[in-house]
Amino acid sequence: MSLDHPLNSLGLPKPASETRVVVAMSGGVDSSVVAAQLAEEGYDVVGVTLQLYDHGAALAKKGACCAGVDIHDARRVAEDMGFPHYVLDYENIFKDAVIDEFADSYLAGATPVPCIRCNERVKFKDLLETAKDLDADCMATGHYIQRKMGPHGPELHSAEDANRDQSYFLFSTTPEQLDFLRFPLGHLPSKDATRALASKYGLVVADKPDSQDICFVPDGNYASVIEKLRPGAAEPGDIVDVDGKVLGQHKGVIHYTVGQRRGLGIGGLADPLYVVKLDVDAKQVIVGPKELLTTRIVPVREINWLGDTAFTAQDEWHVKVKVRSTRPPREAIIRPISATEAEVELLTAEEGVSPGQACVFYETEGSRILGGGWIWRGY
Repeated sequence: MSLDHPLNSLGLPKPASETRVVVAMSGGVDSSVVAAQLAEEGYDVVGVTLQLYDHGAALAKKGACCAGVDIHDARRVAEDMGFPHYVLDYENIFKDAVIDEFADSYLAGATPVPCIRCNERVKFKDLLETAKDLDADCMATGHYIQRKMGPHGPELHSAEDANRDQSYFLFSTTPEQLDFLRFPLGHLPSKDATRALASKYGLVVADKPDSQDICFVPDGNYASVIEKLRPGAAEPGDIVDVDGKVLGQHKGVIHYTVGQRRGLGIGGLADPLYVVKLDVDAKQVIVGPKELLTTRIVPVREINWLGDTAFTAQDEWHVKVKVRSTRPPREAIIRPISATEAEVELLTAEEGVSPGQACVFYETEGSRILGGGWIWRGY
């Protein structure tokens, strides 16, 4: 391979036909378009789909990734486009790395984001190593995020389409992983553009609906999943105000999340009350007025830093942060405590900042993601 060969569309210095790309195929339209596009460009494409949870149960559930019907769809796309496709049984890995922690953190009163752990511990770890074992030059996914080359190497940037941007779920991508990963959809202006490409390639999934909910949580019913994973978890207790006064009873802490207003069953009060804290040990759901949900100080740990200089090189970093996937980035100051822990001060107070959520760092100007960490205790 000549180092002075012009770079191909994936940024590698050799012809597409000599470049092996493993495409992580969920069976949805996004990853299918990535695989089809690269195959049409002449790359040596290998499709890989992970079976992440019970195949039998998954067959009946639509709208989730990595389930039975999705494996079938991914295989069809590979057959139609003429490249090999493999299904890997990752059920045990997924349970150990993602589902068990989801259950435990939820029981501890946190609001976990298992999709981040799945990317971090399964797709961008085990699957990425499998891609290397297959002698791939890189691995491509259908995520809406951009990889751009900067003066110090590859950088992570938000997707062109802010409505599809998945940077919140990918903040824990390491520089080493970023070297090997490619995100061919990140520059597209809209999901309509992706579906247009799917139609162009004649893919069977061109009109397939987007996946909804967490893949192993049918219909968004977290509590029912937790009860199956951790029998006896839904023990009843008291709903109390911040002074400890009992206002009512609940059927289990797992049925509540911080910020919740509806379904408390304690009507007849002059002002609405919200869940402000969950005390798992005392089996208490603590409620209070809306203003108690706001905070400016957010403790963050397990930080993955993607800046060009060491995280601890400065006493503070002026950035923008997201404390929930659905909220726009807000201005903040990060004050490092160590290489992996910090205190984040929000310049404008936010409501419902909950342990278990991620806090993702962005440049104040521009689209670059500087990393992020996990919110680990309340306020």
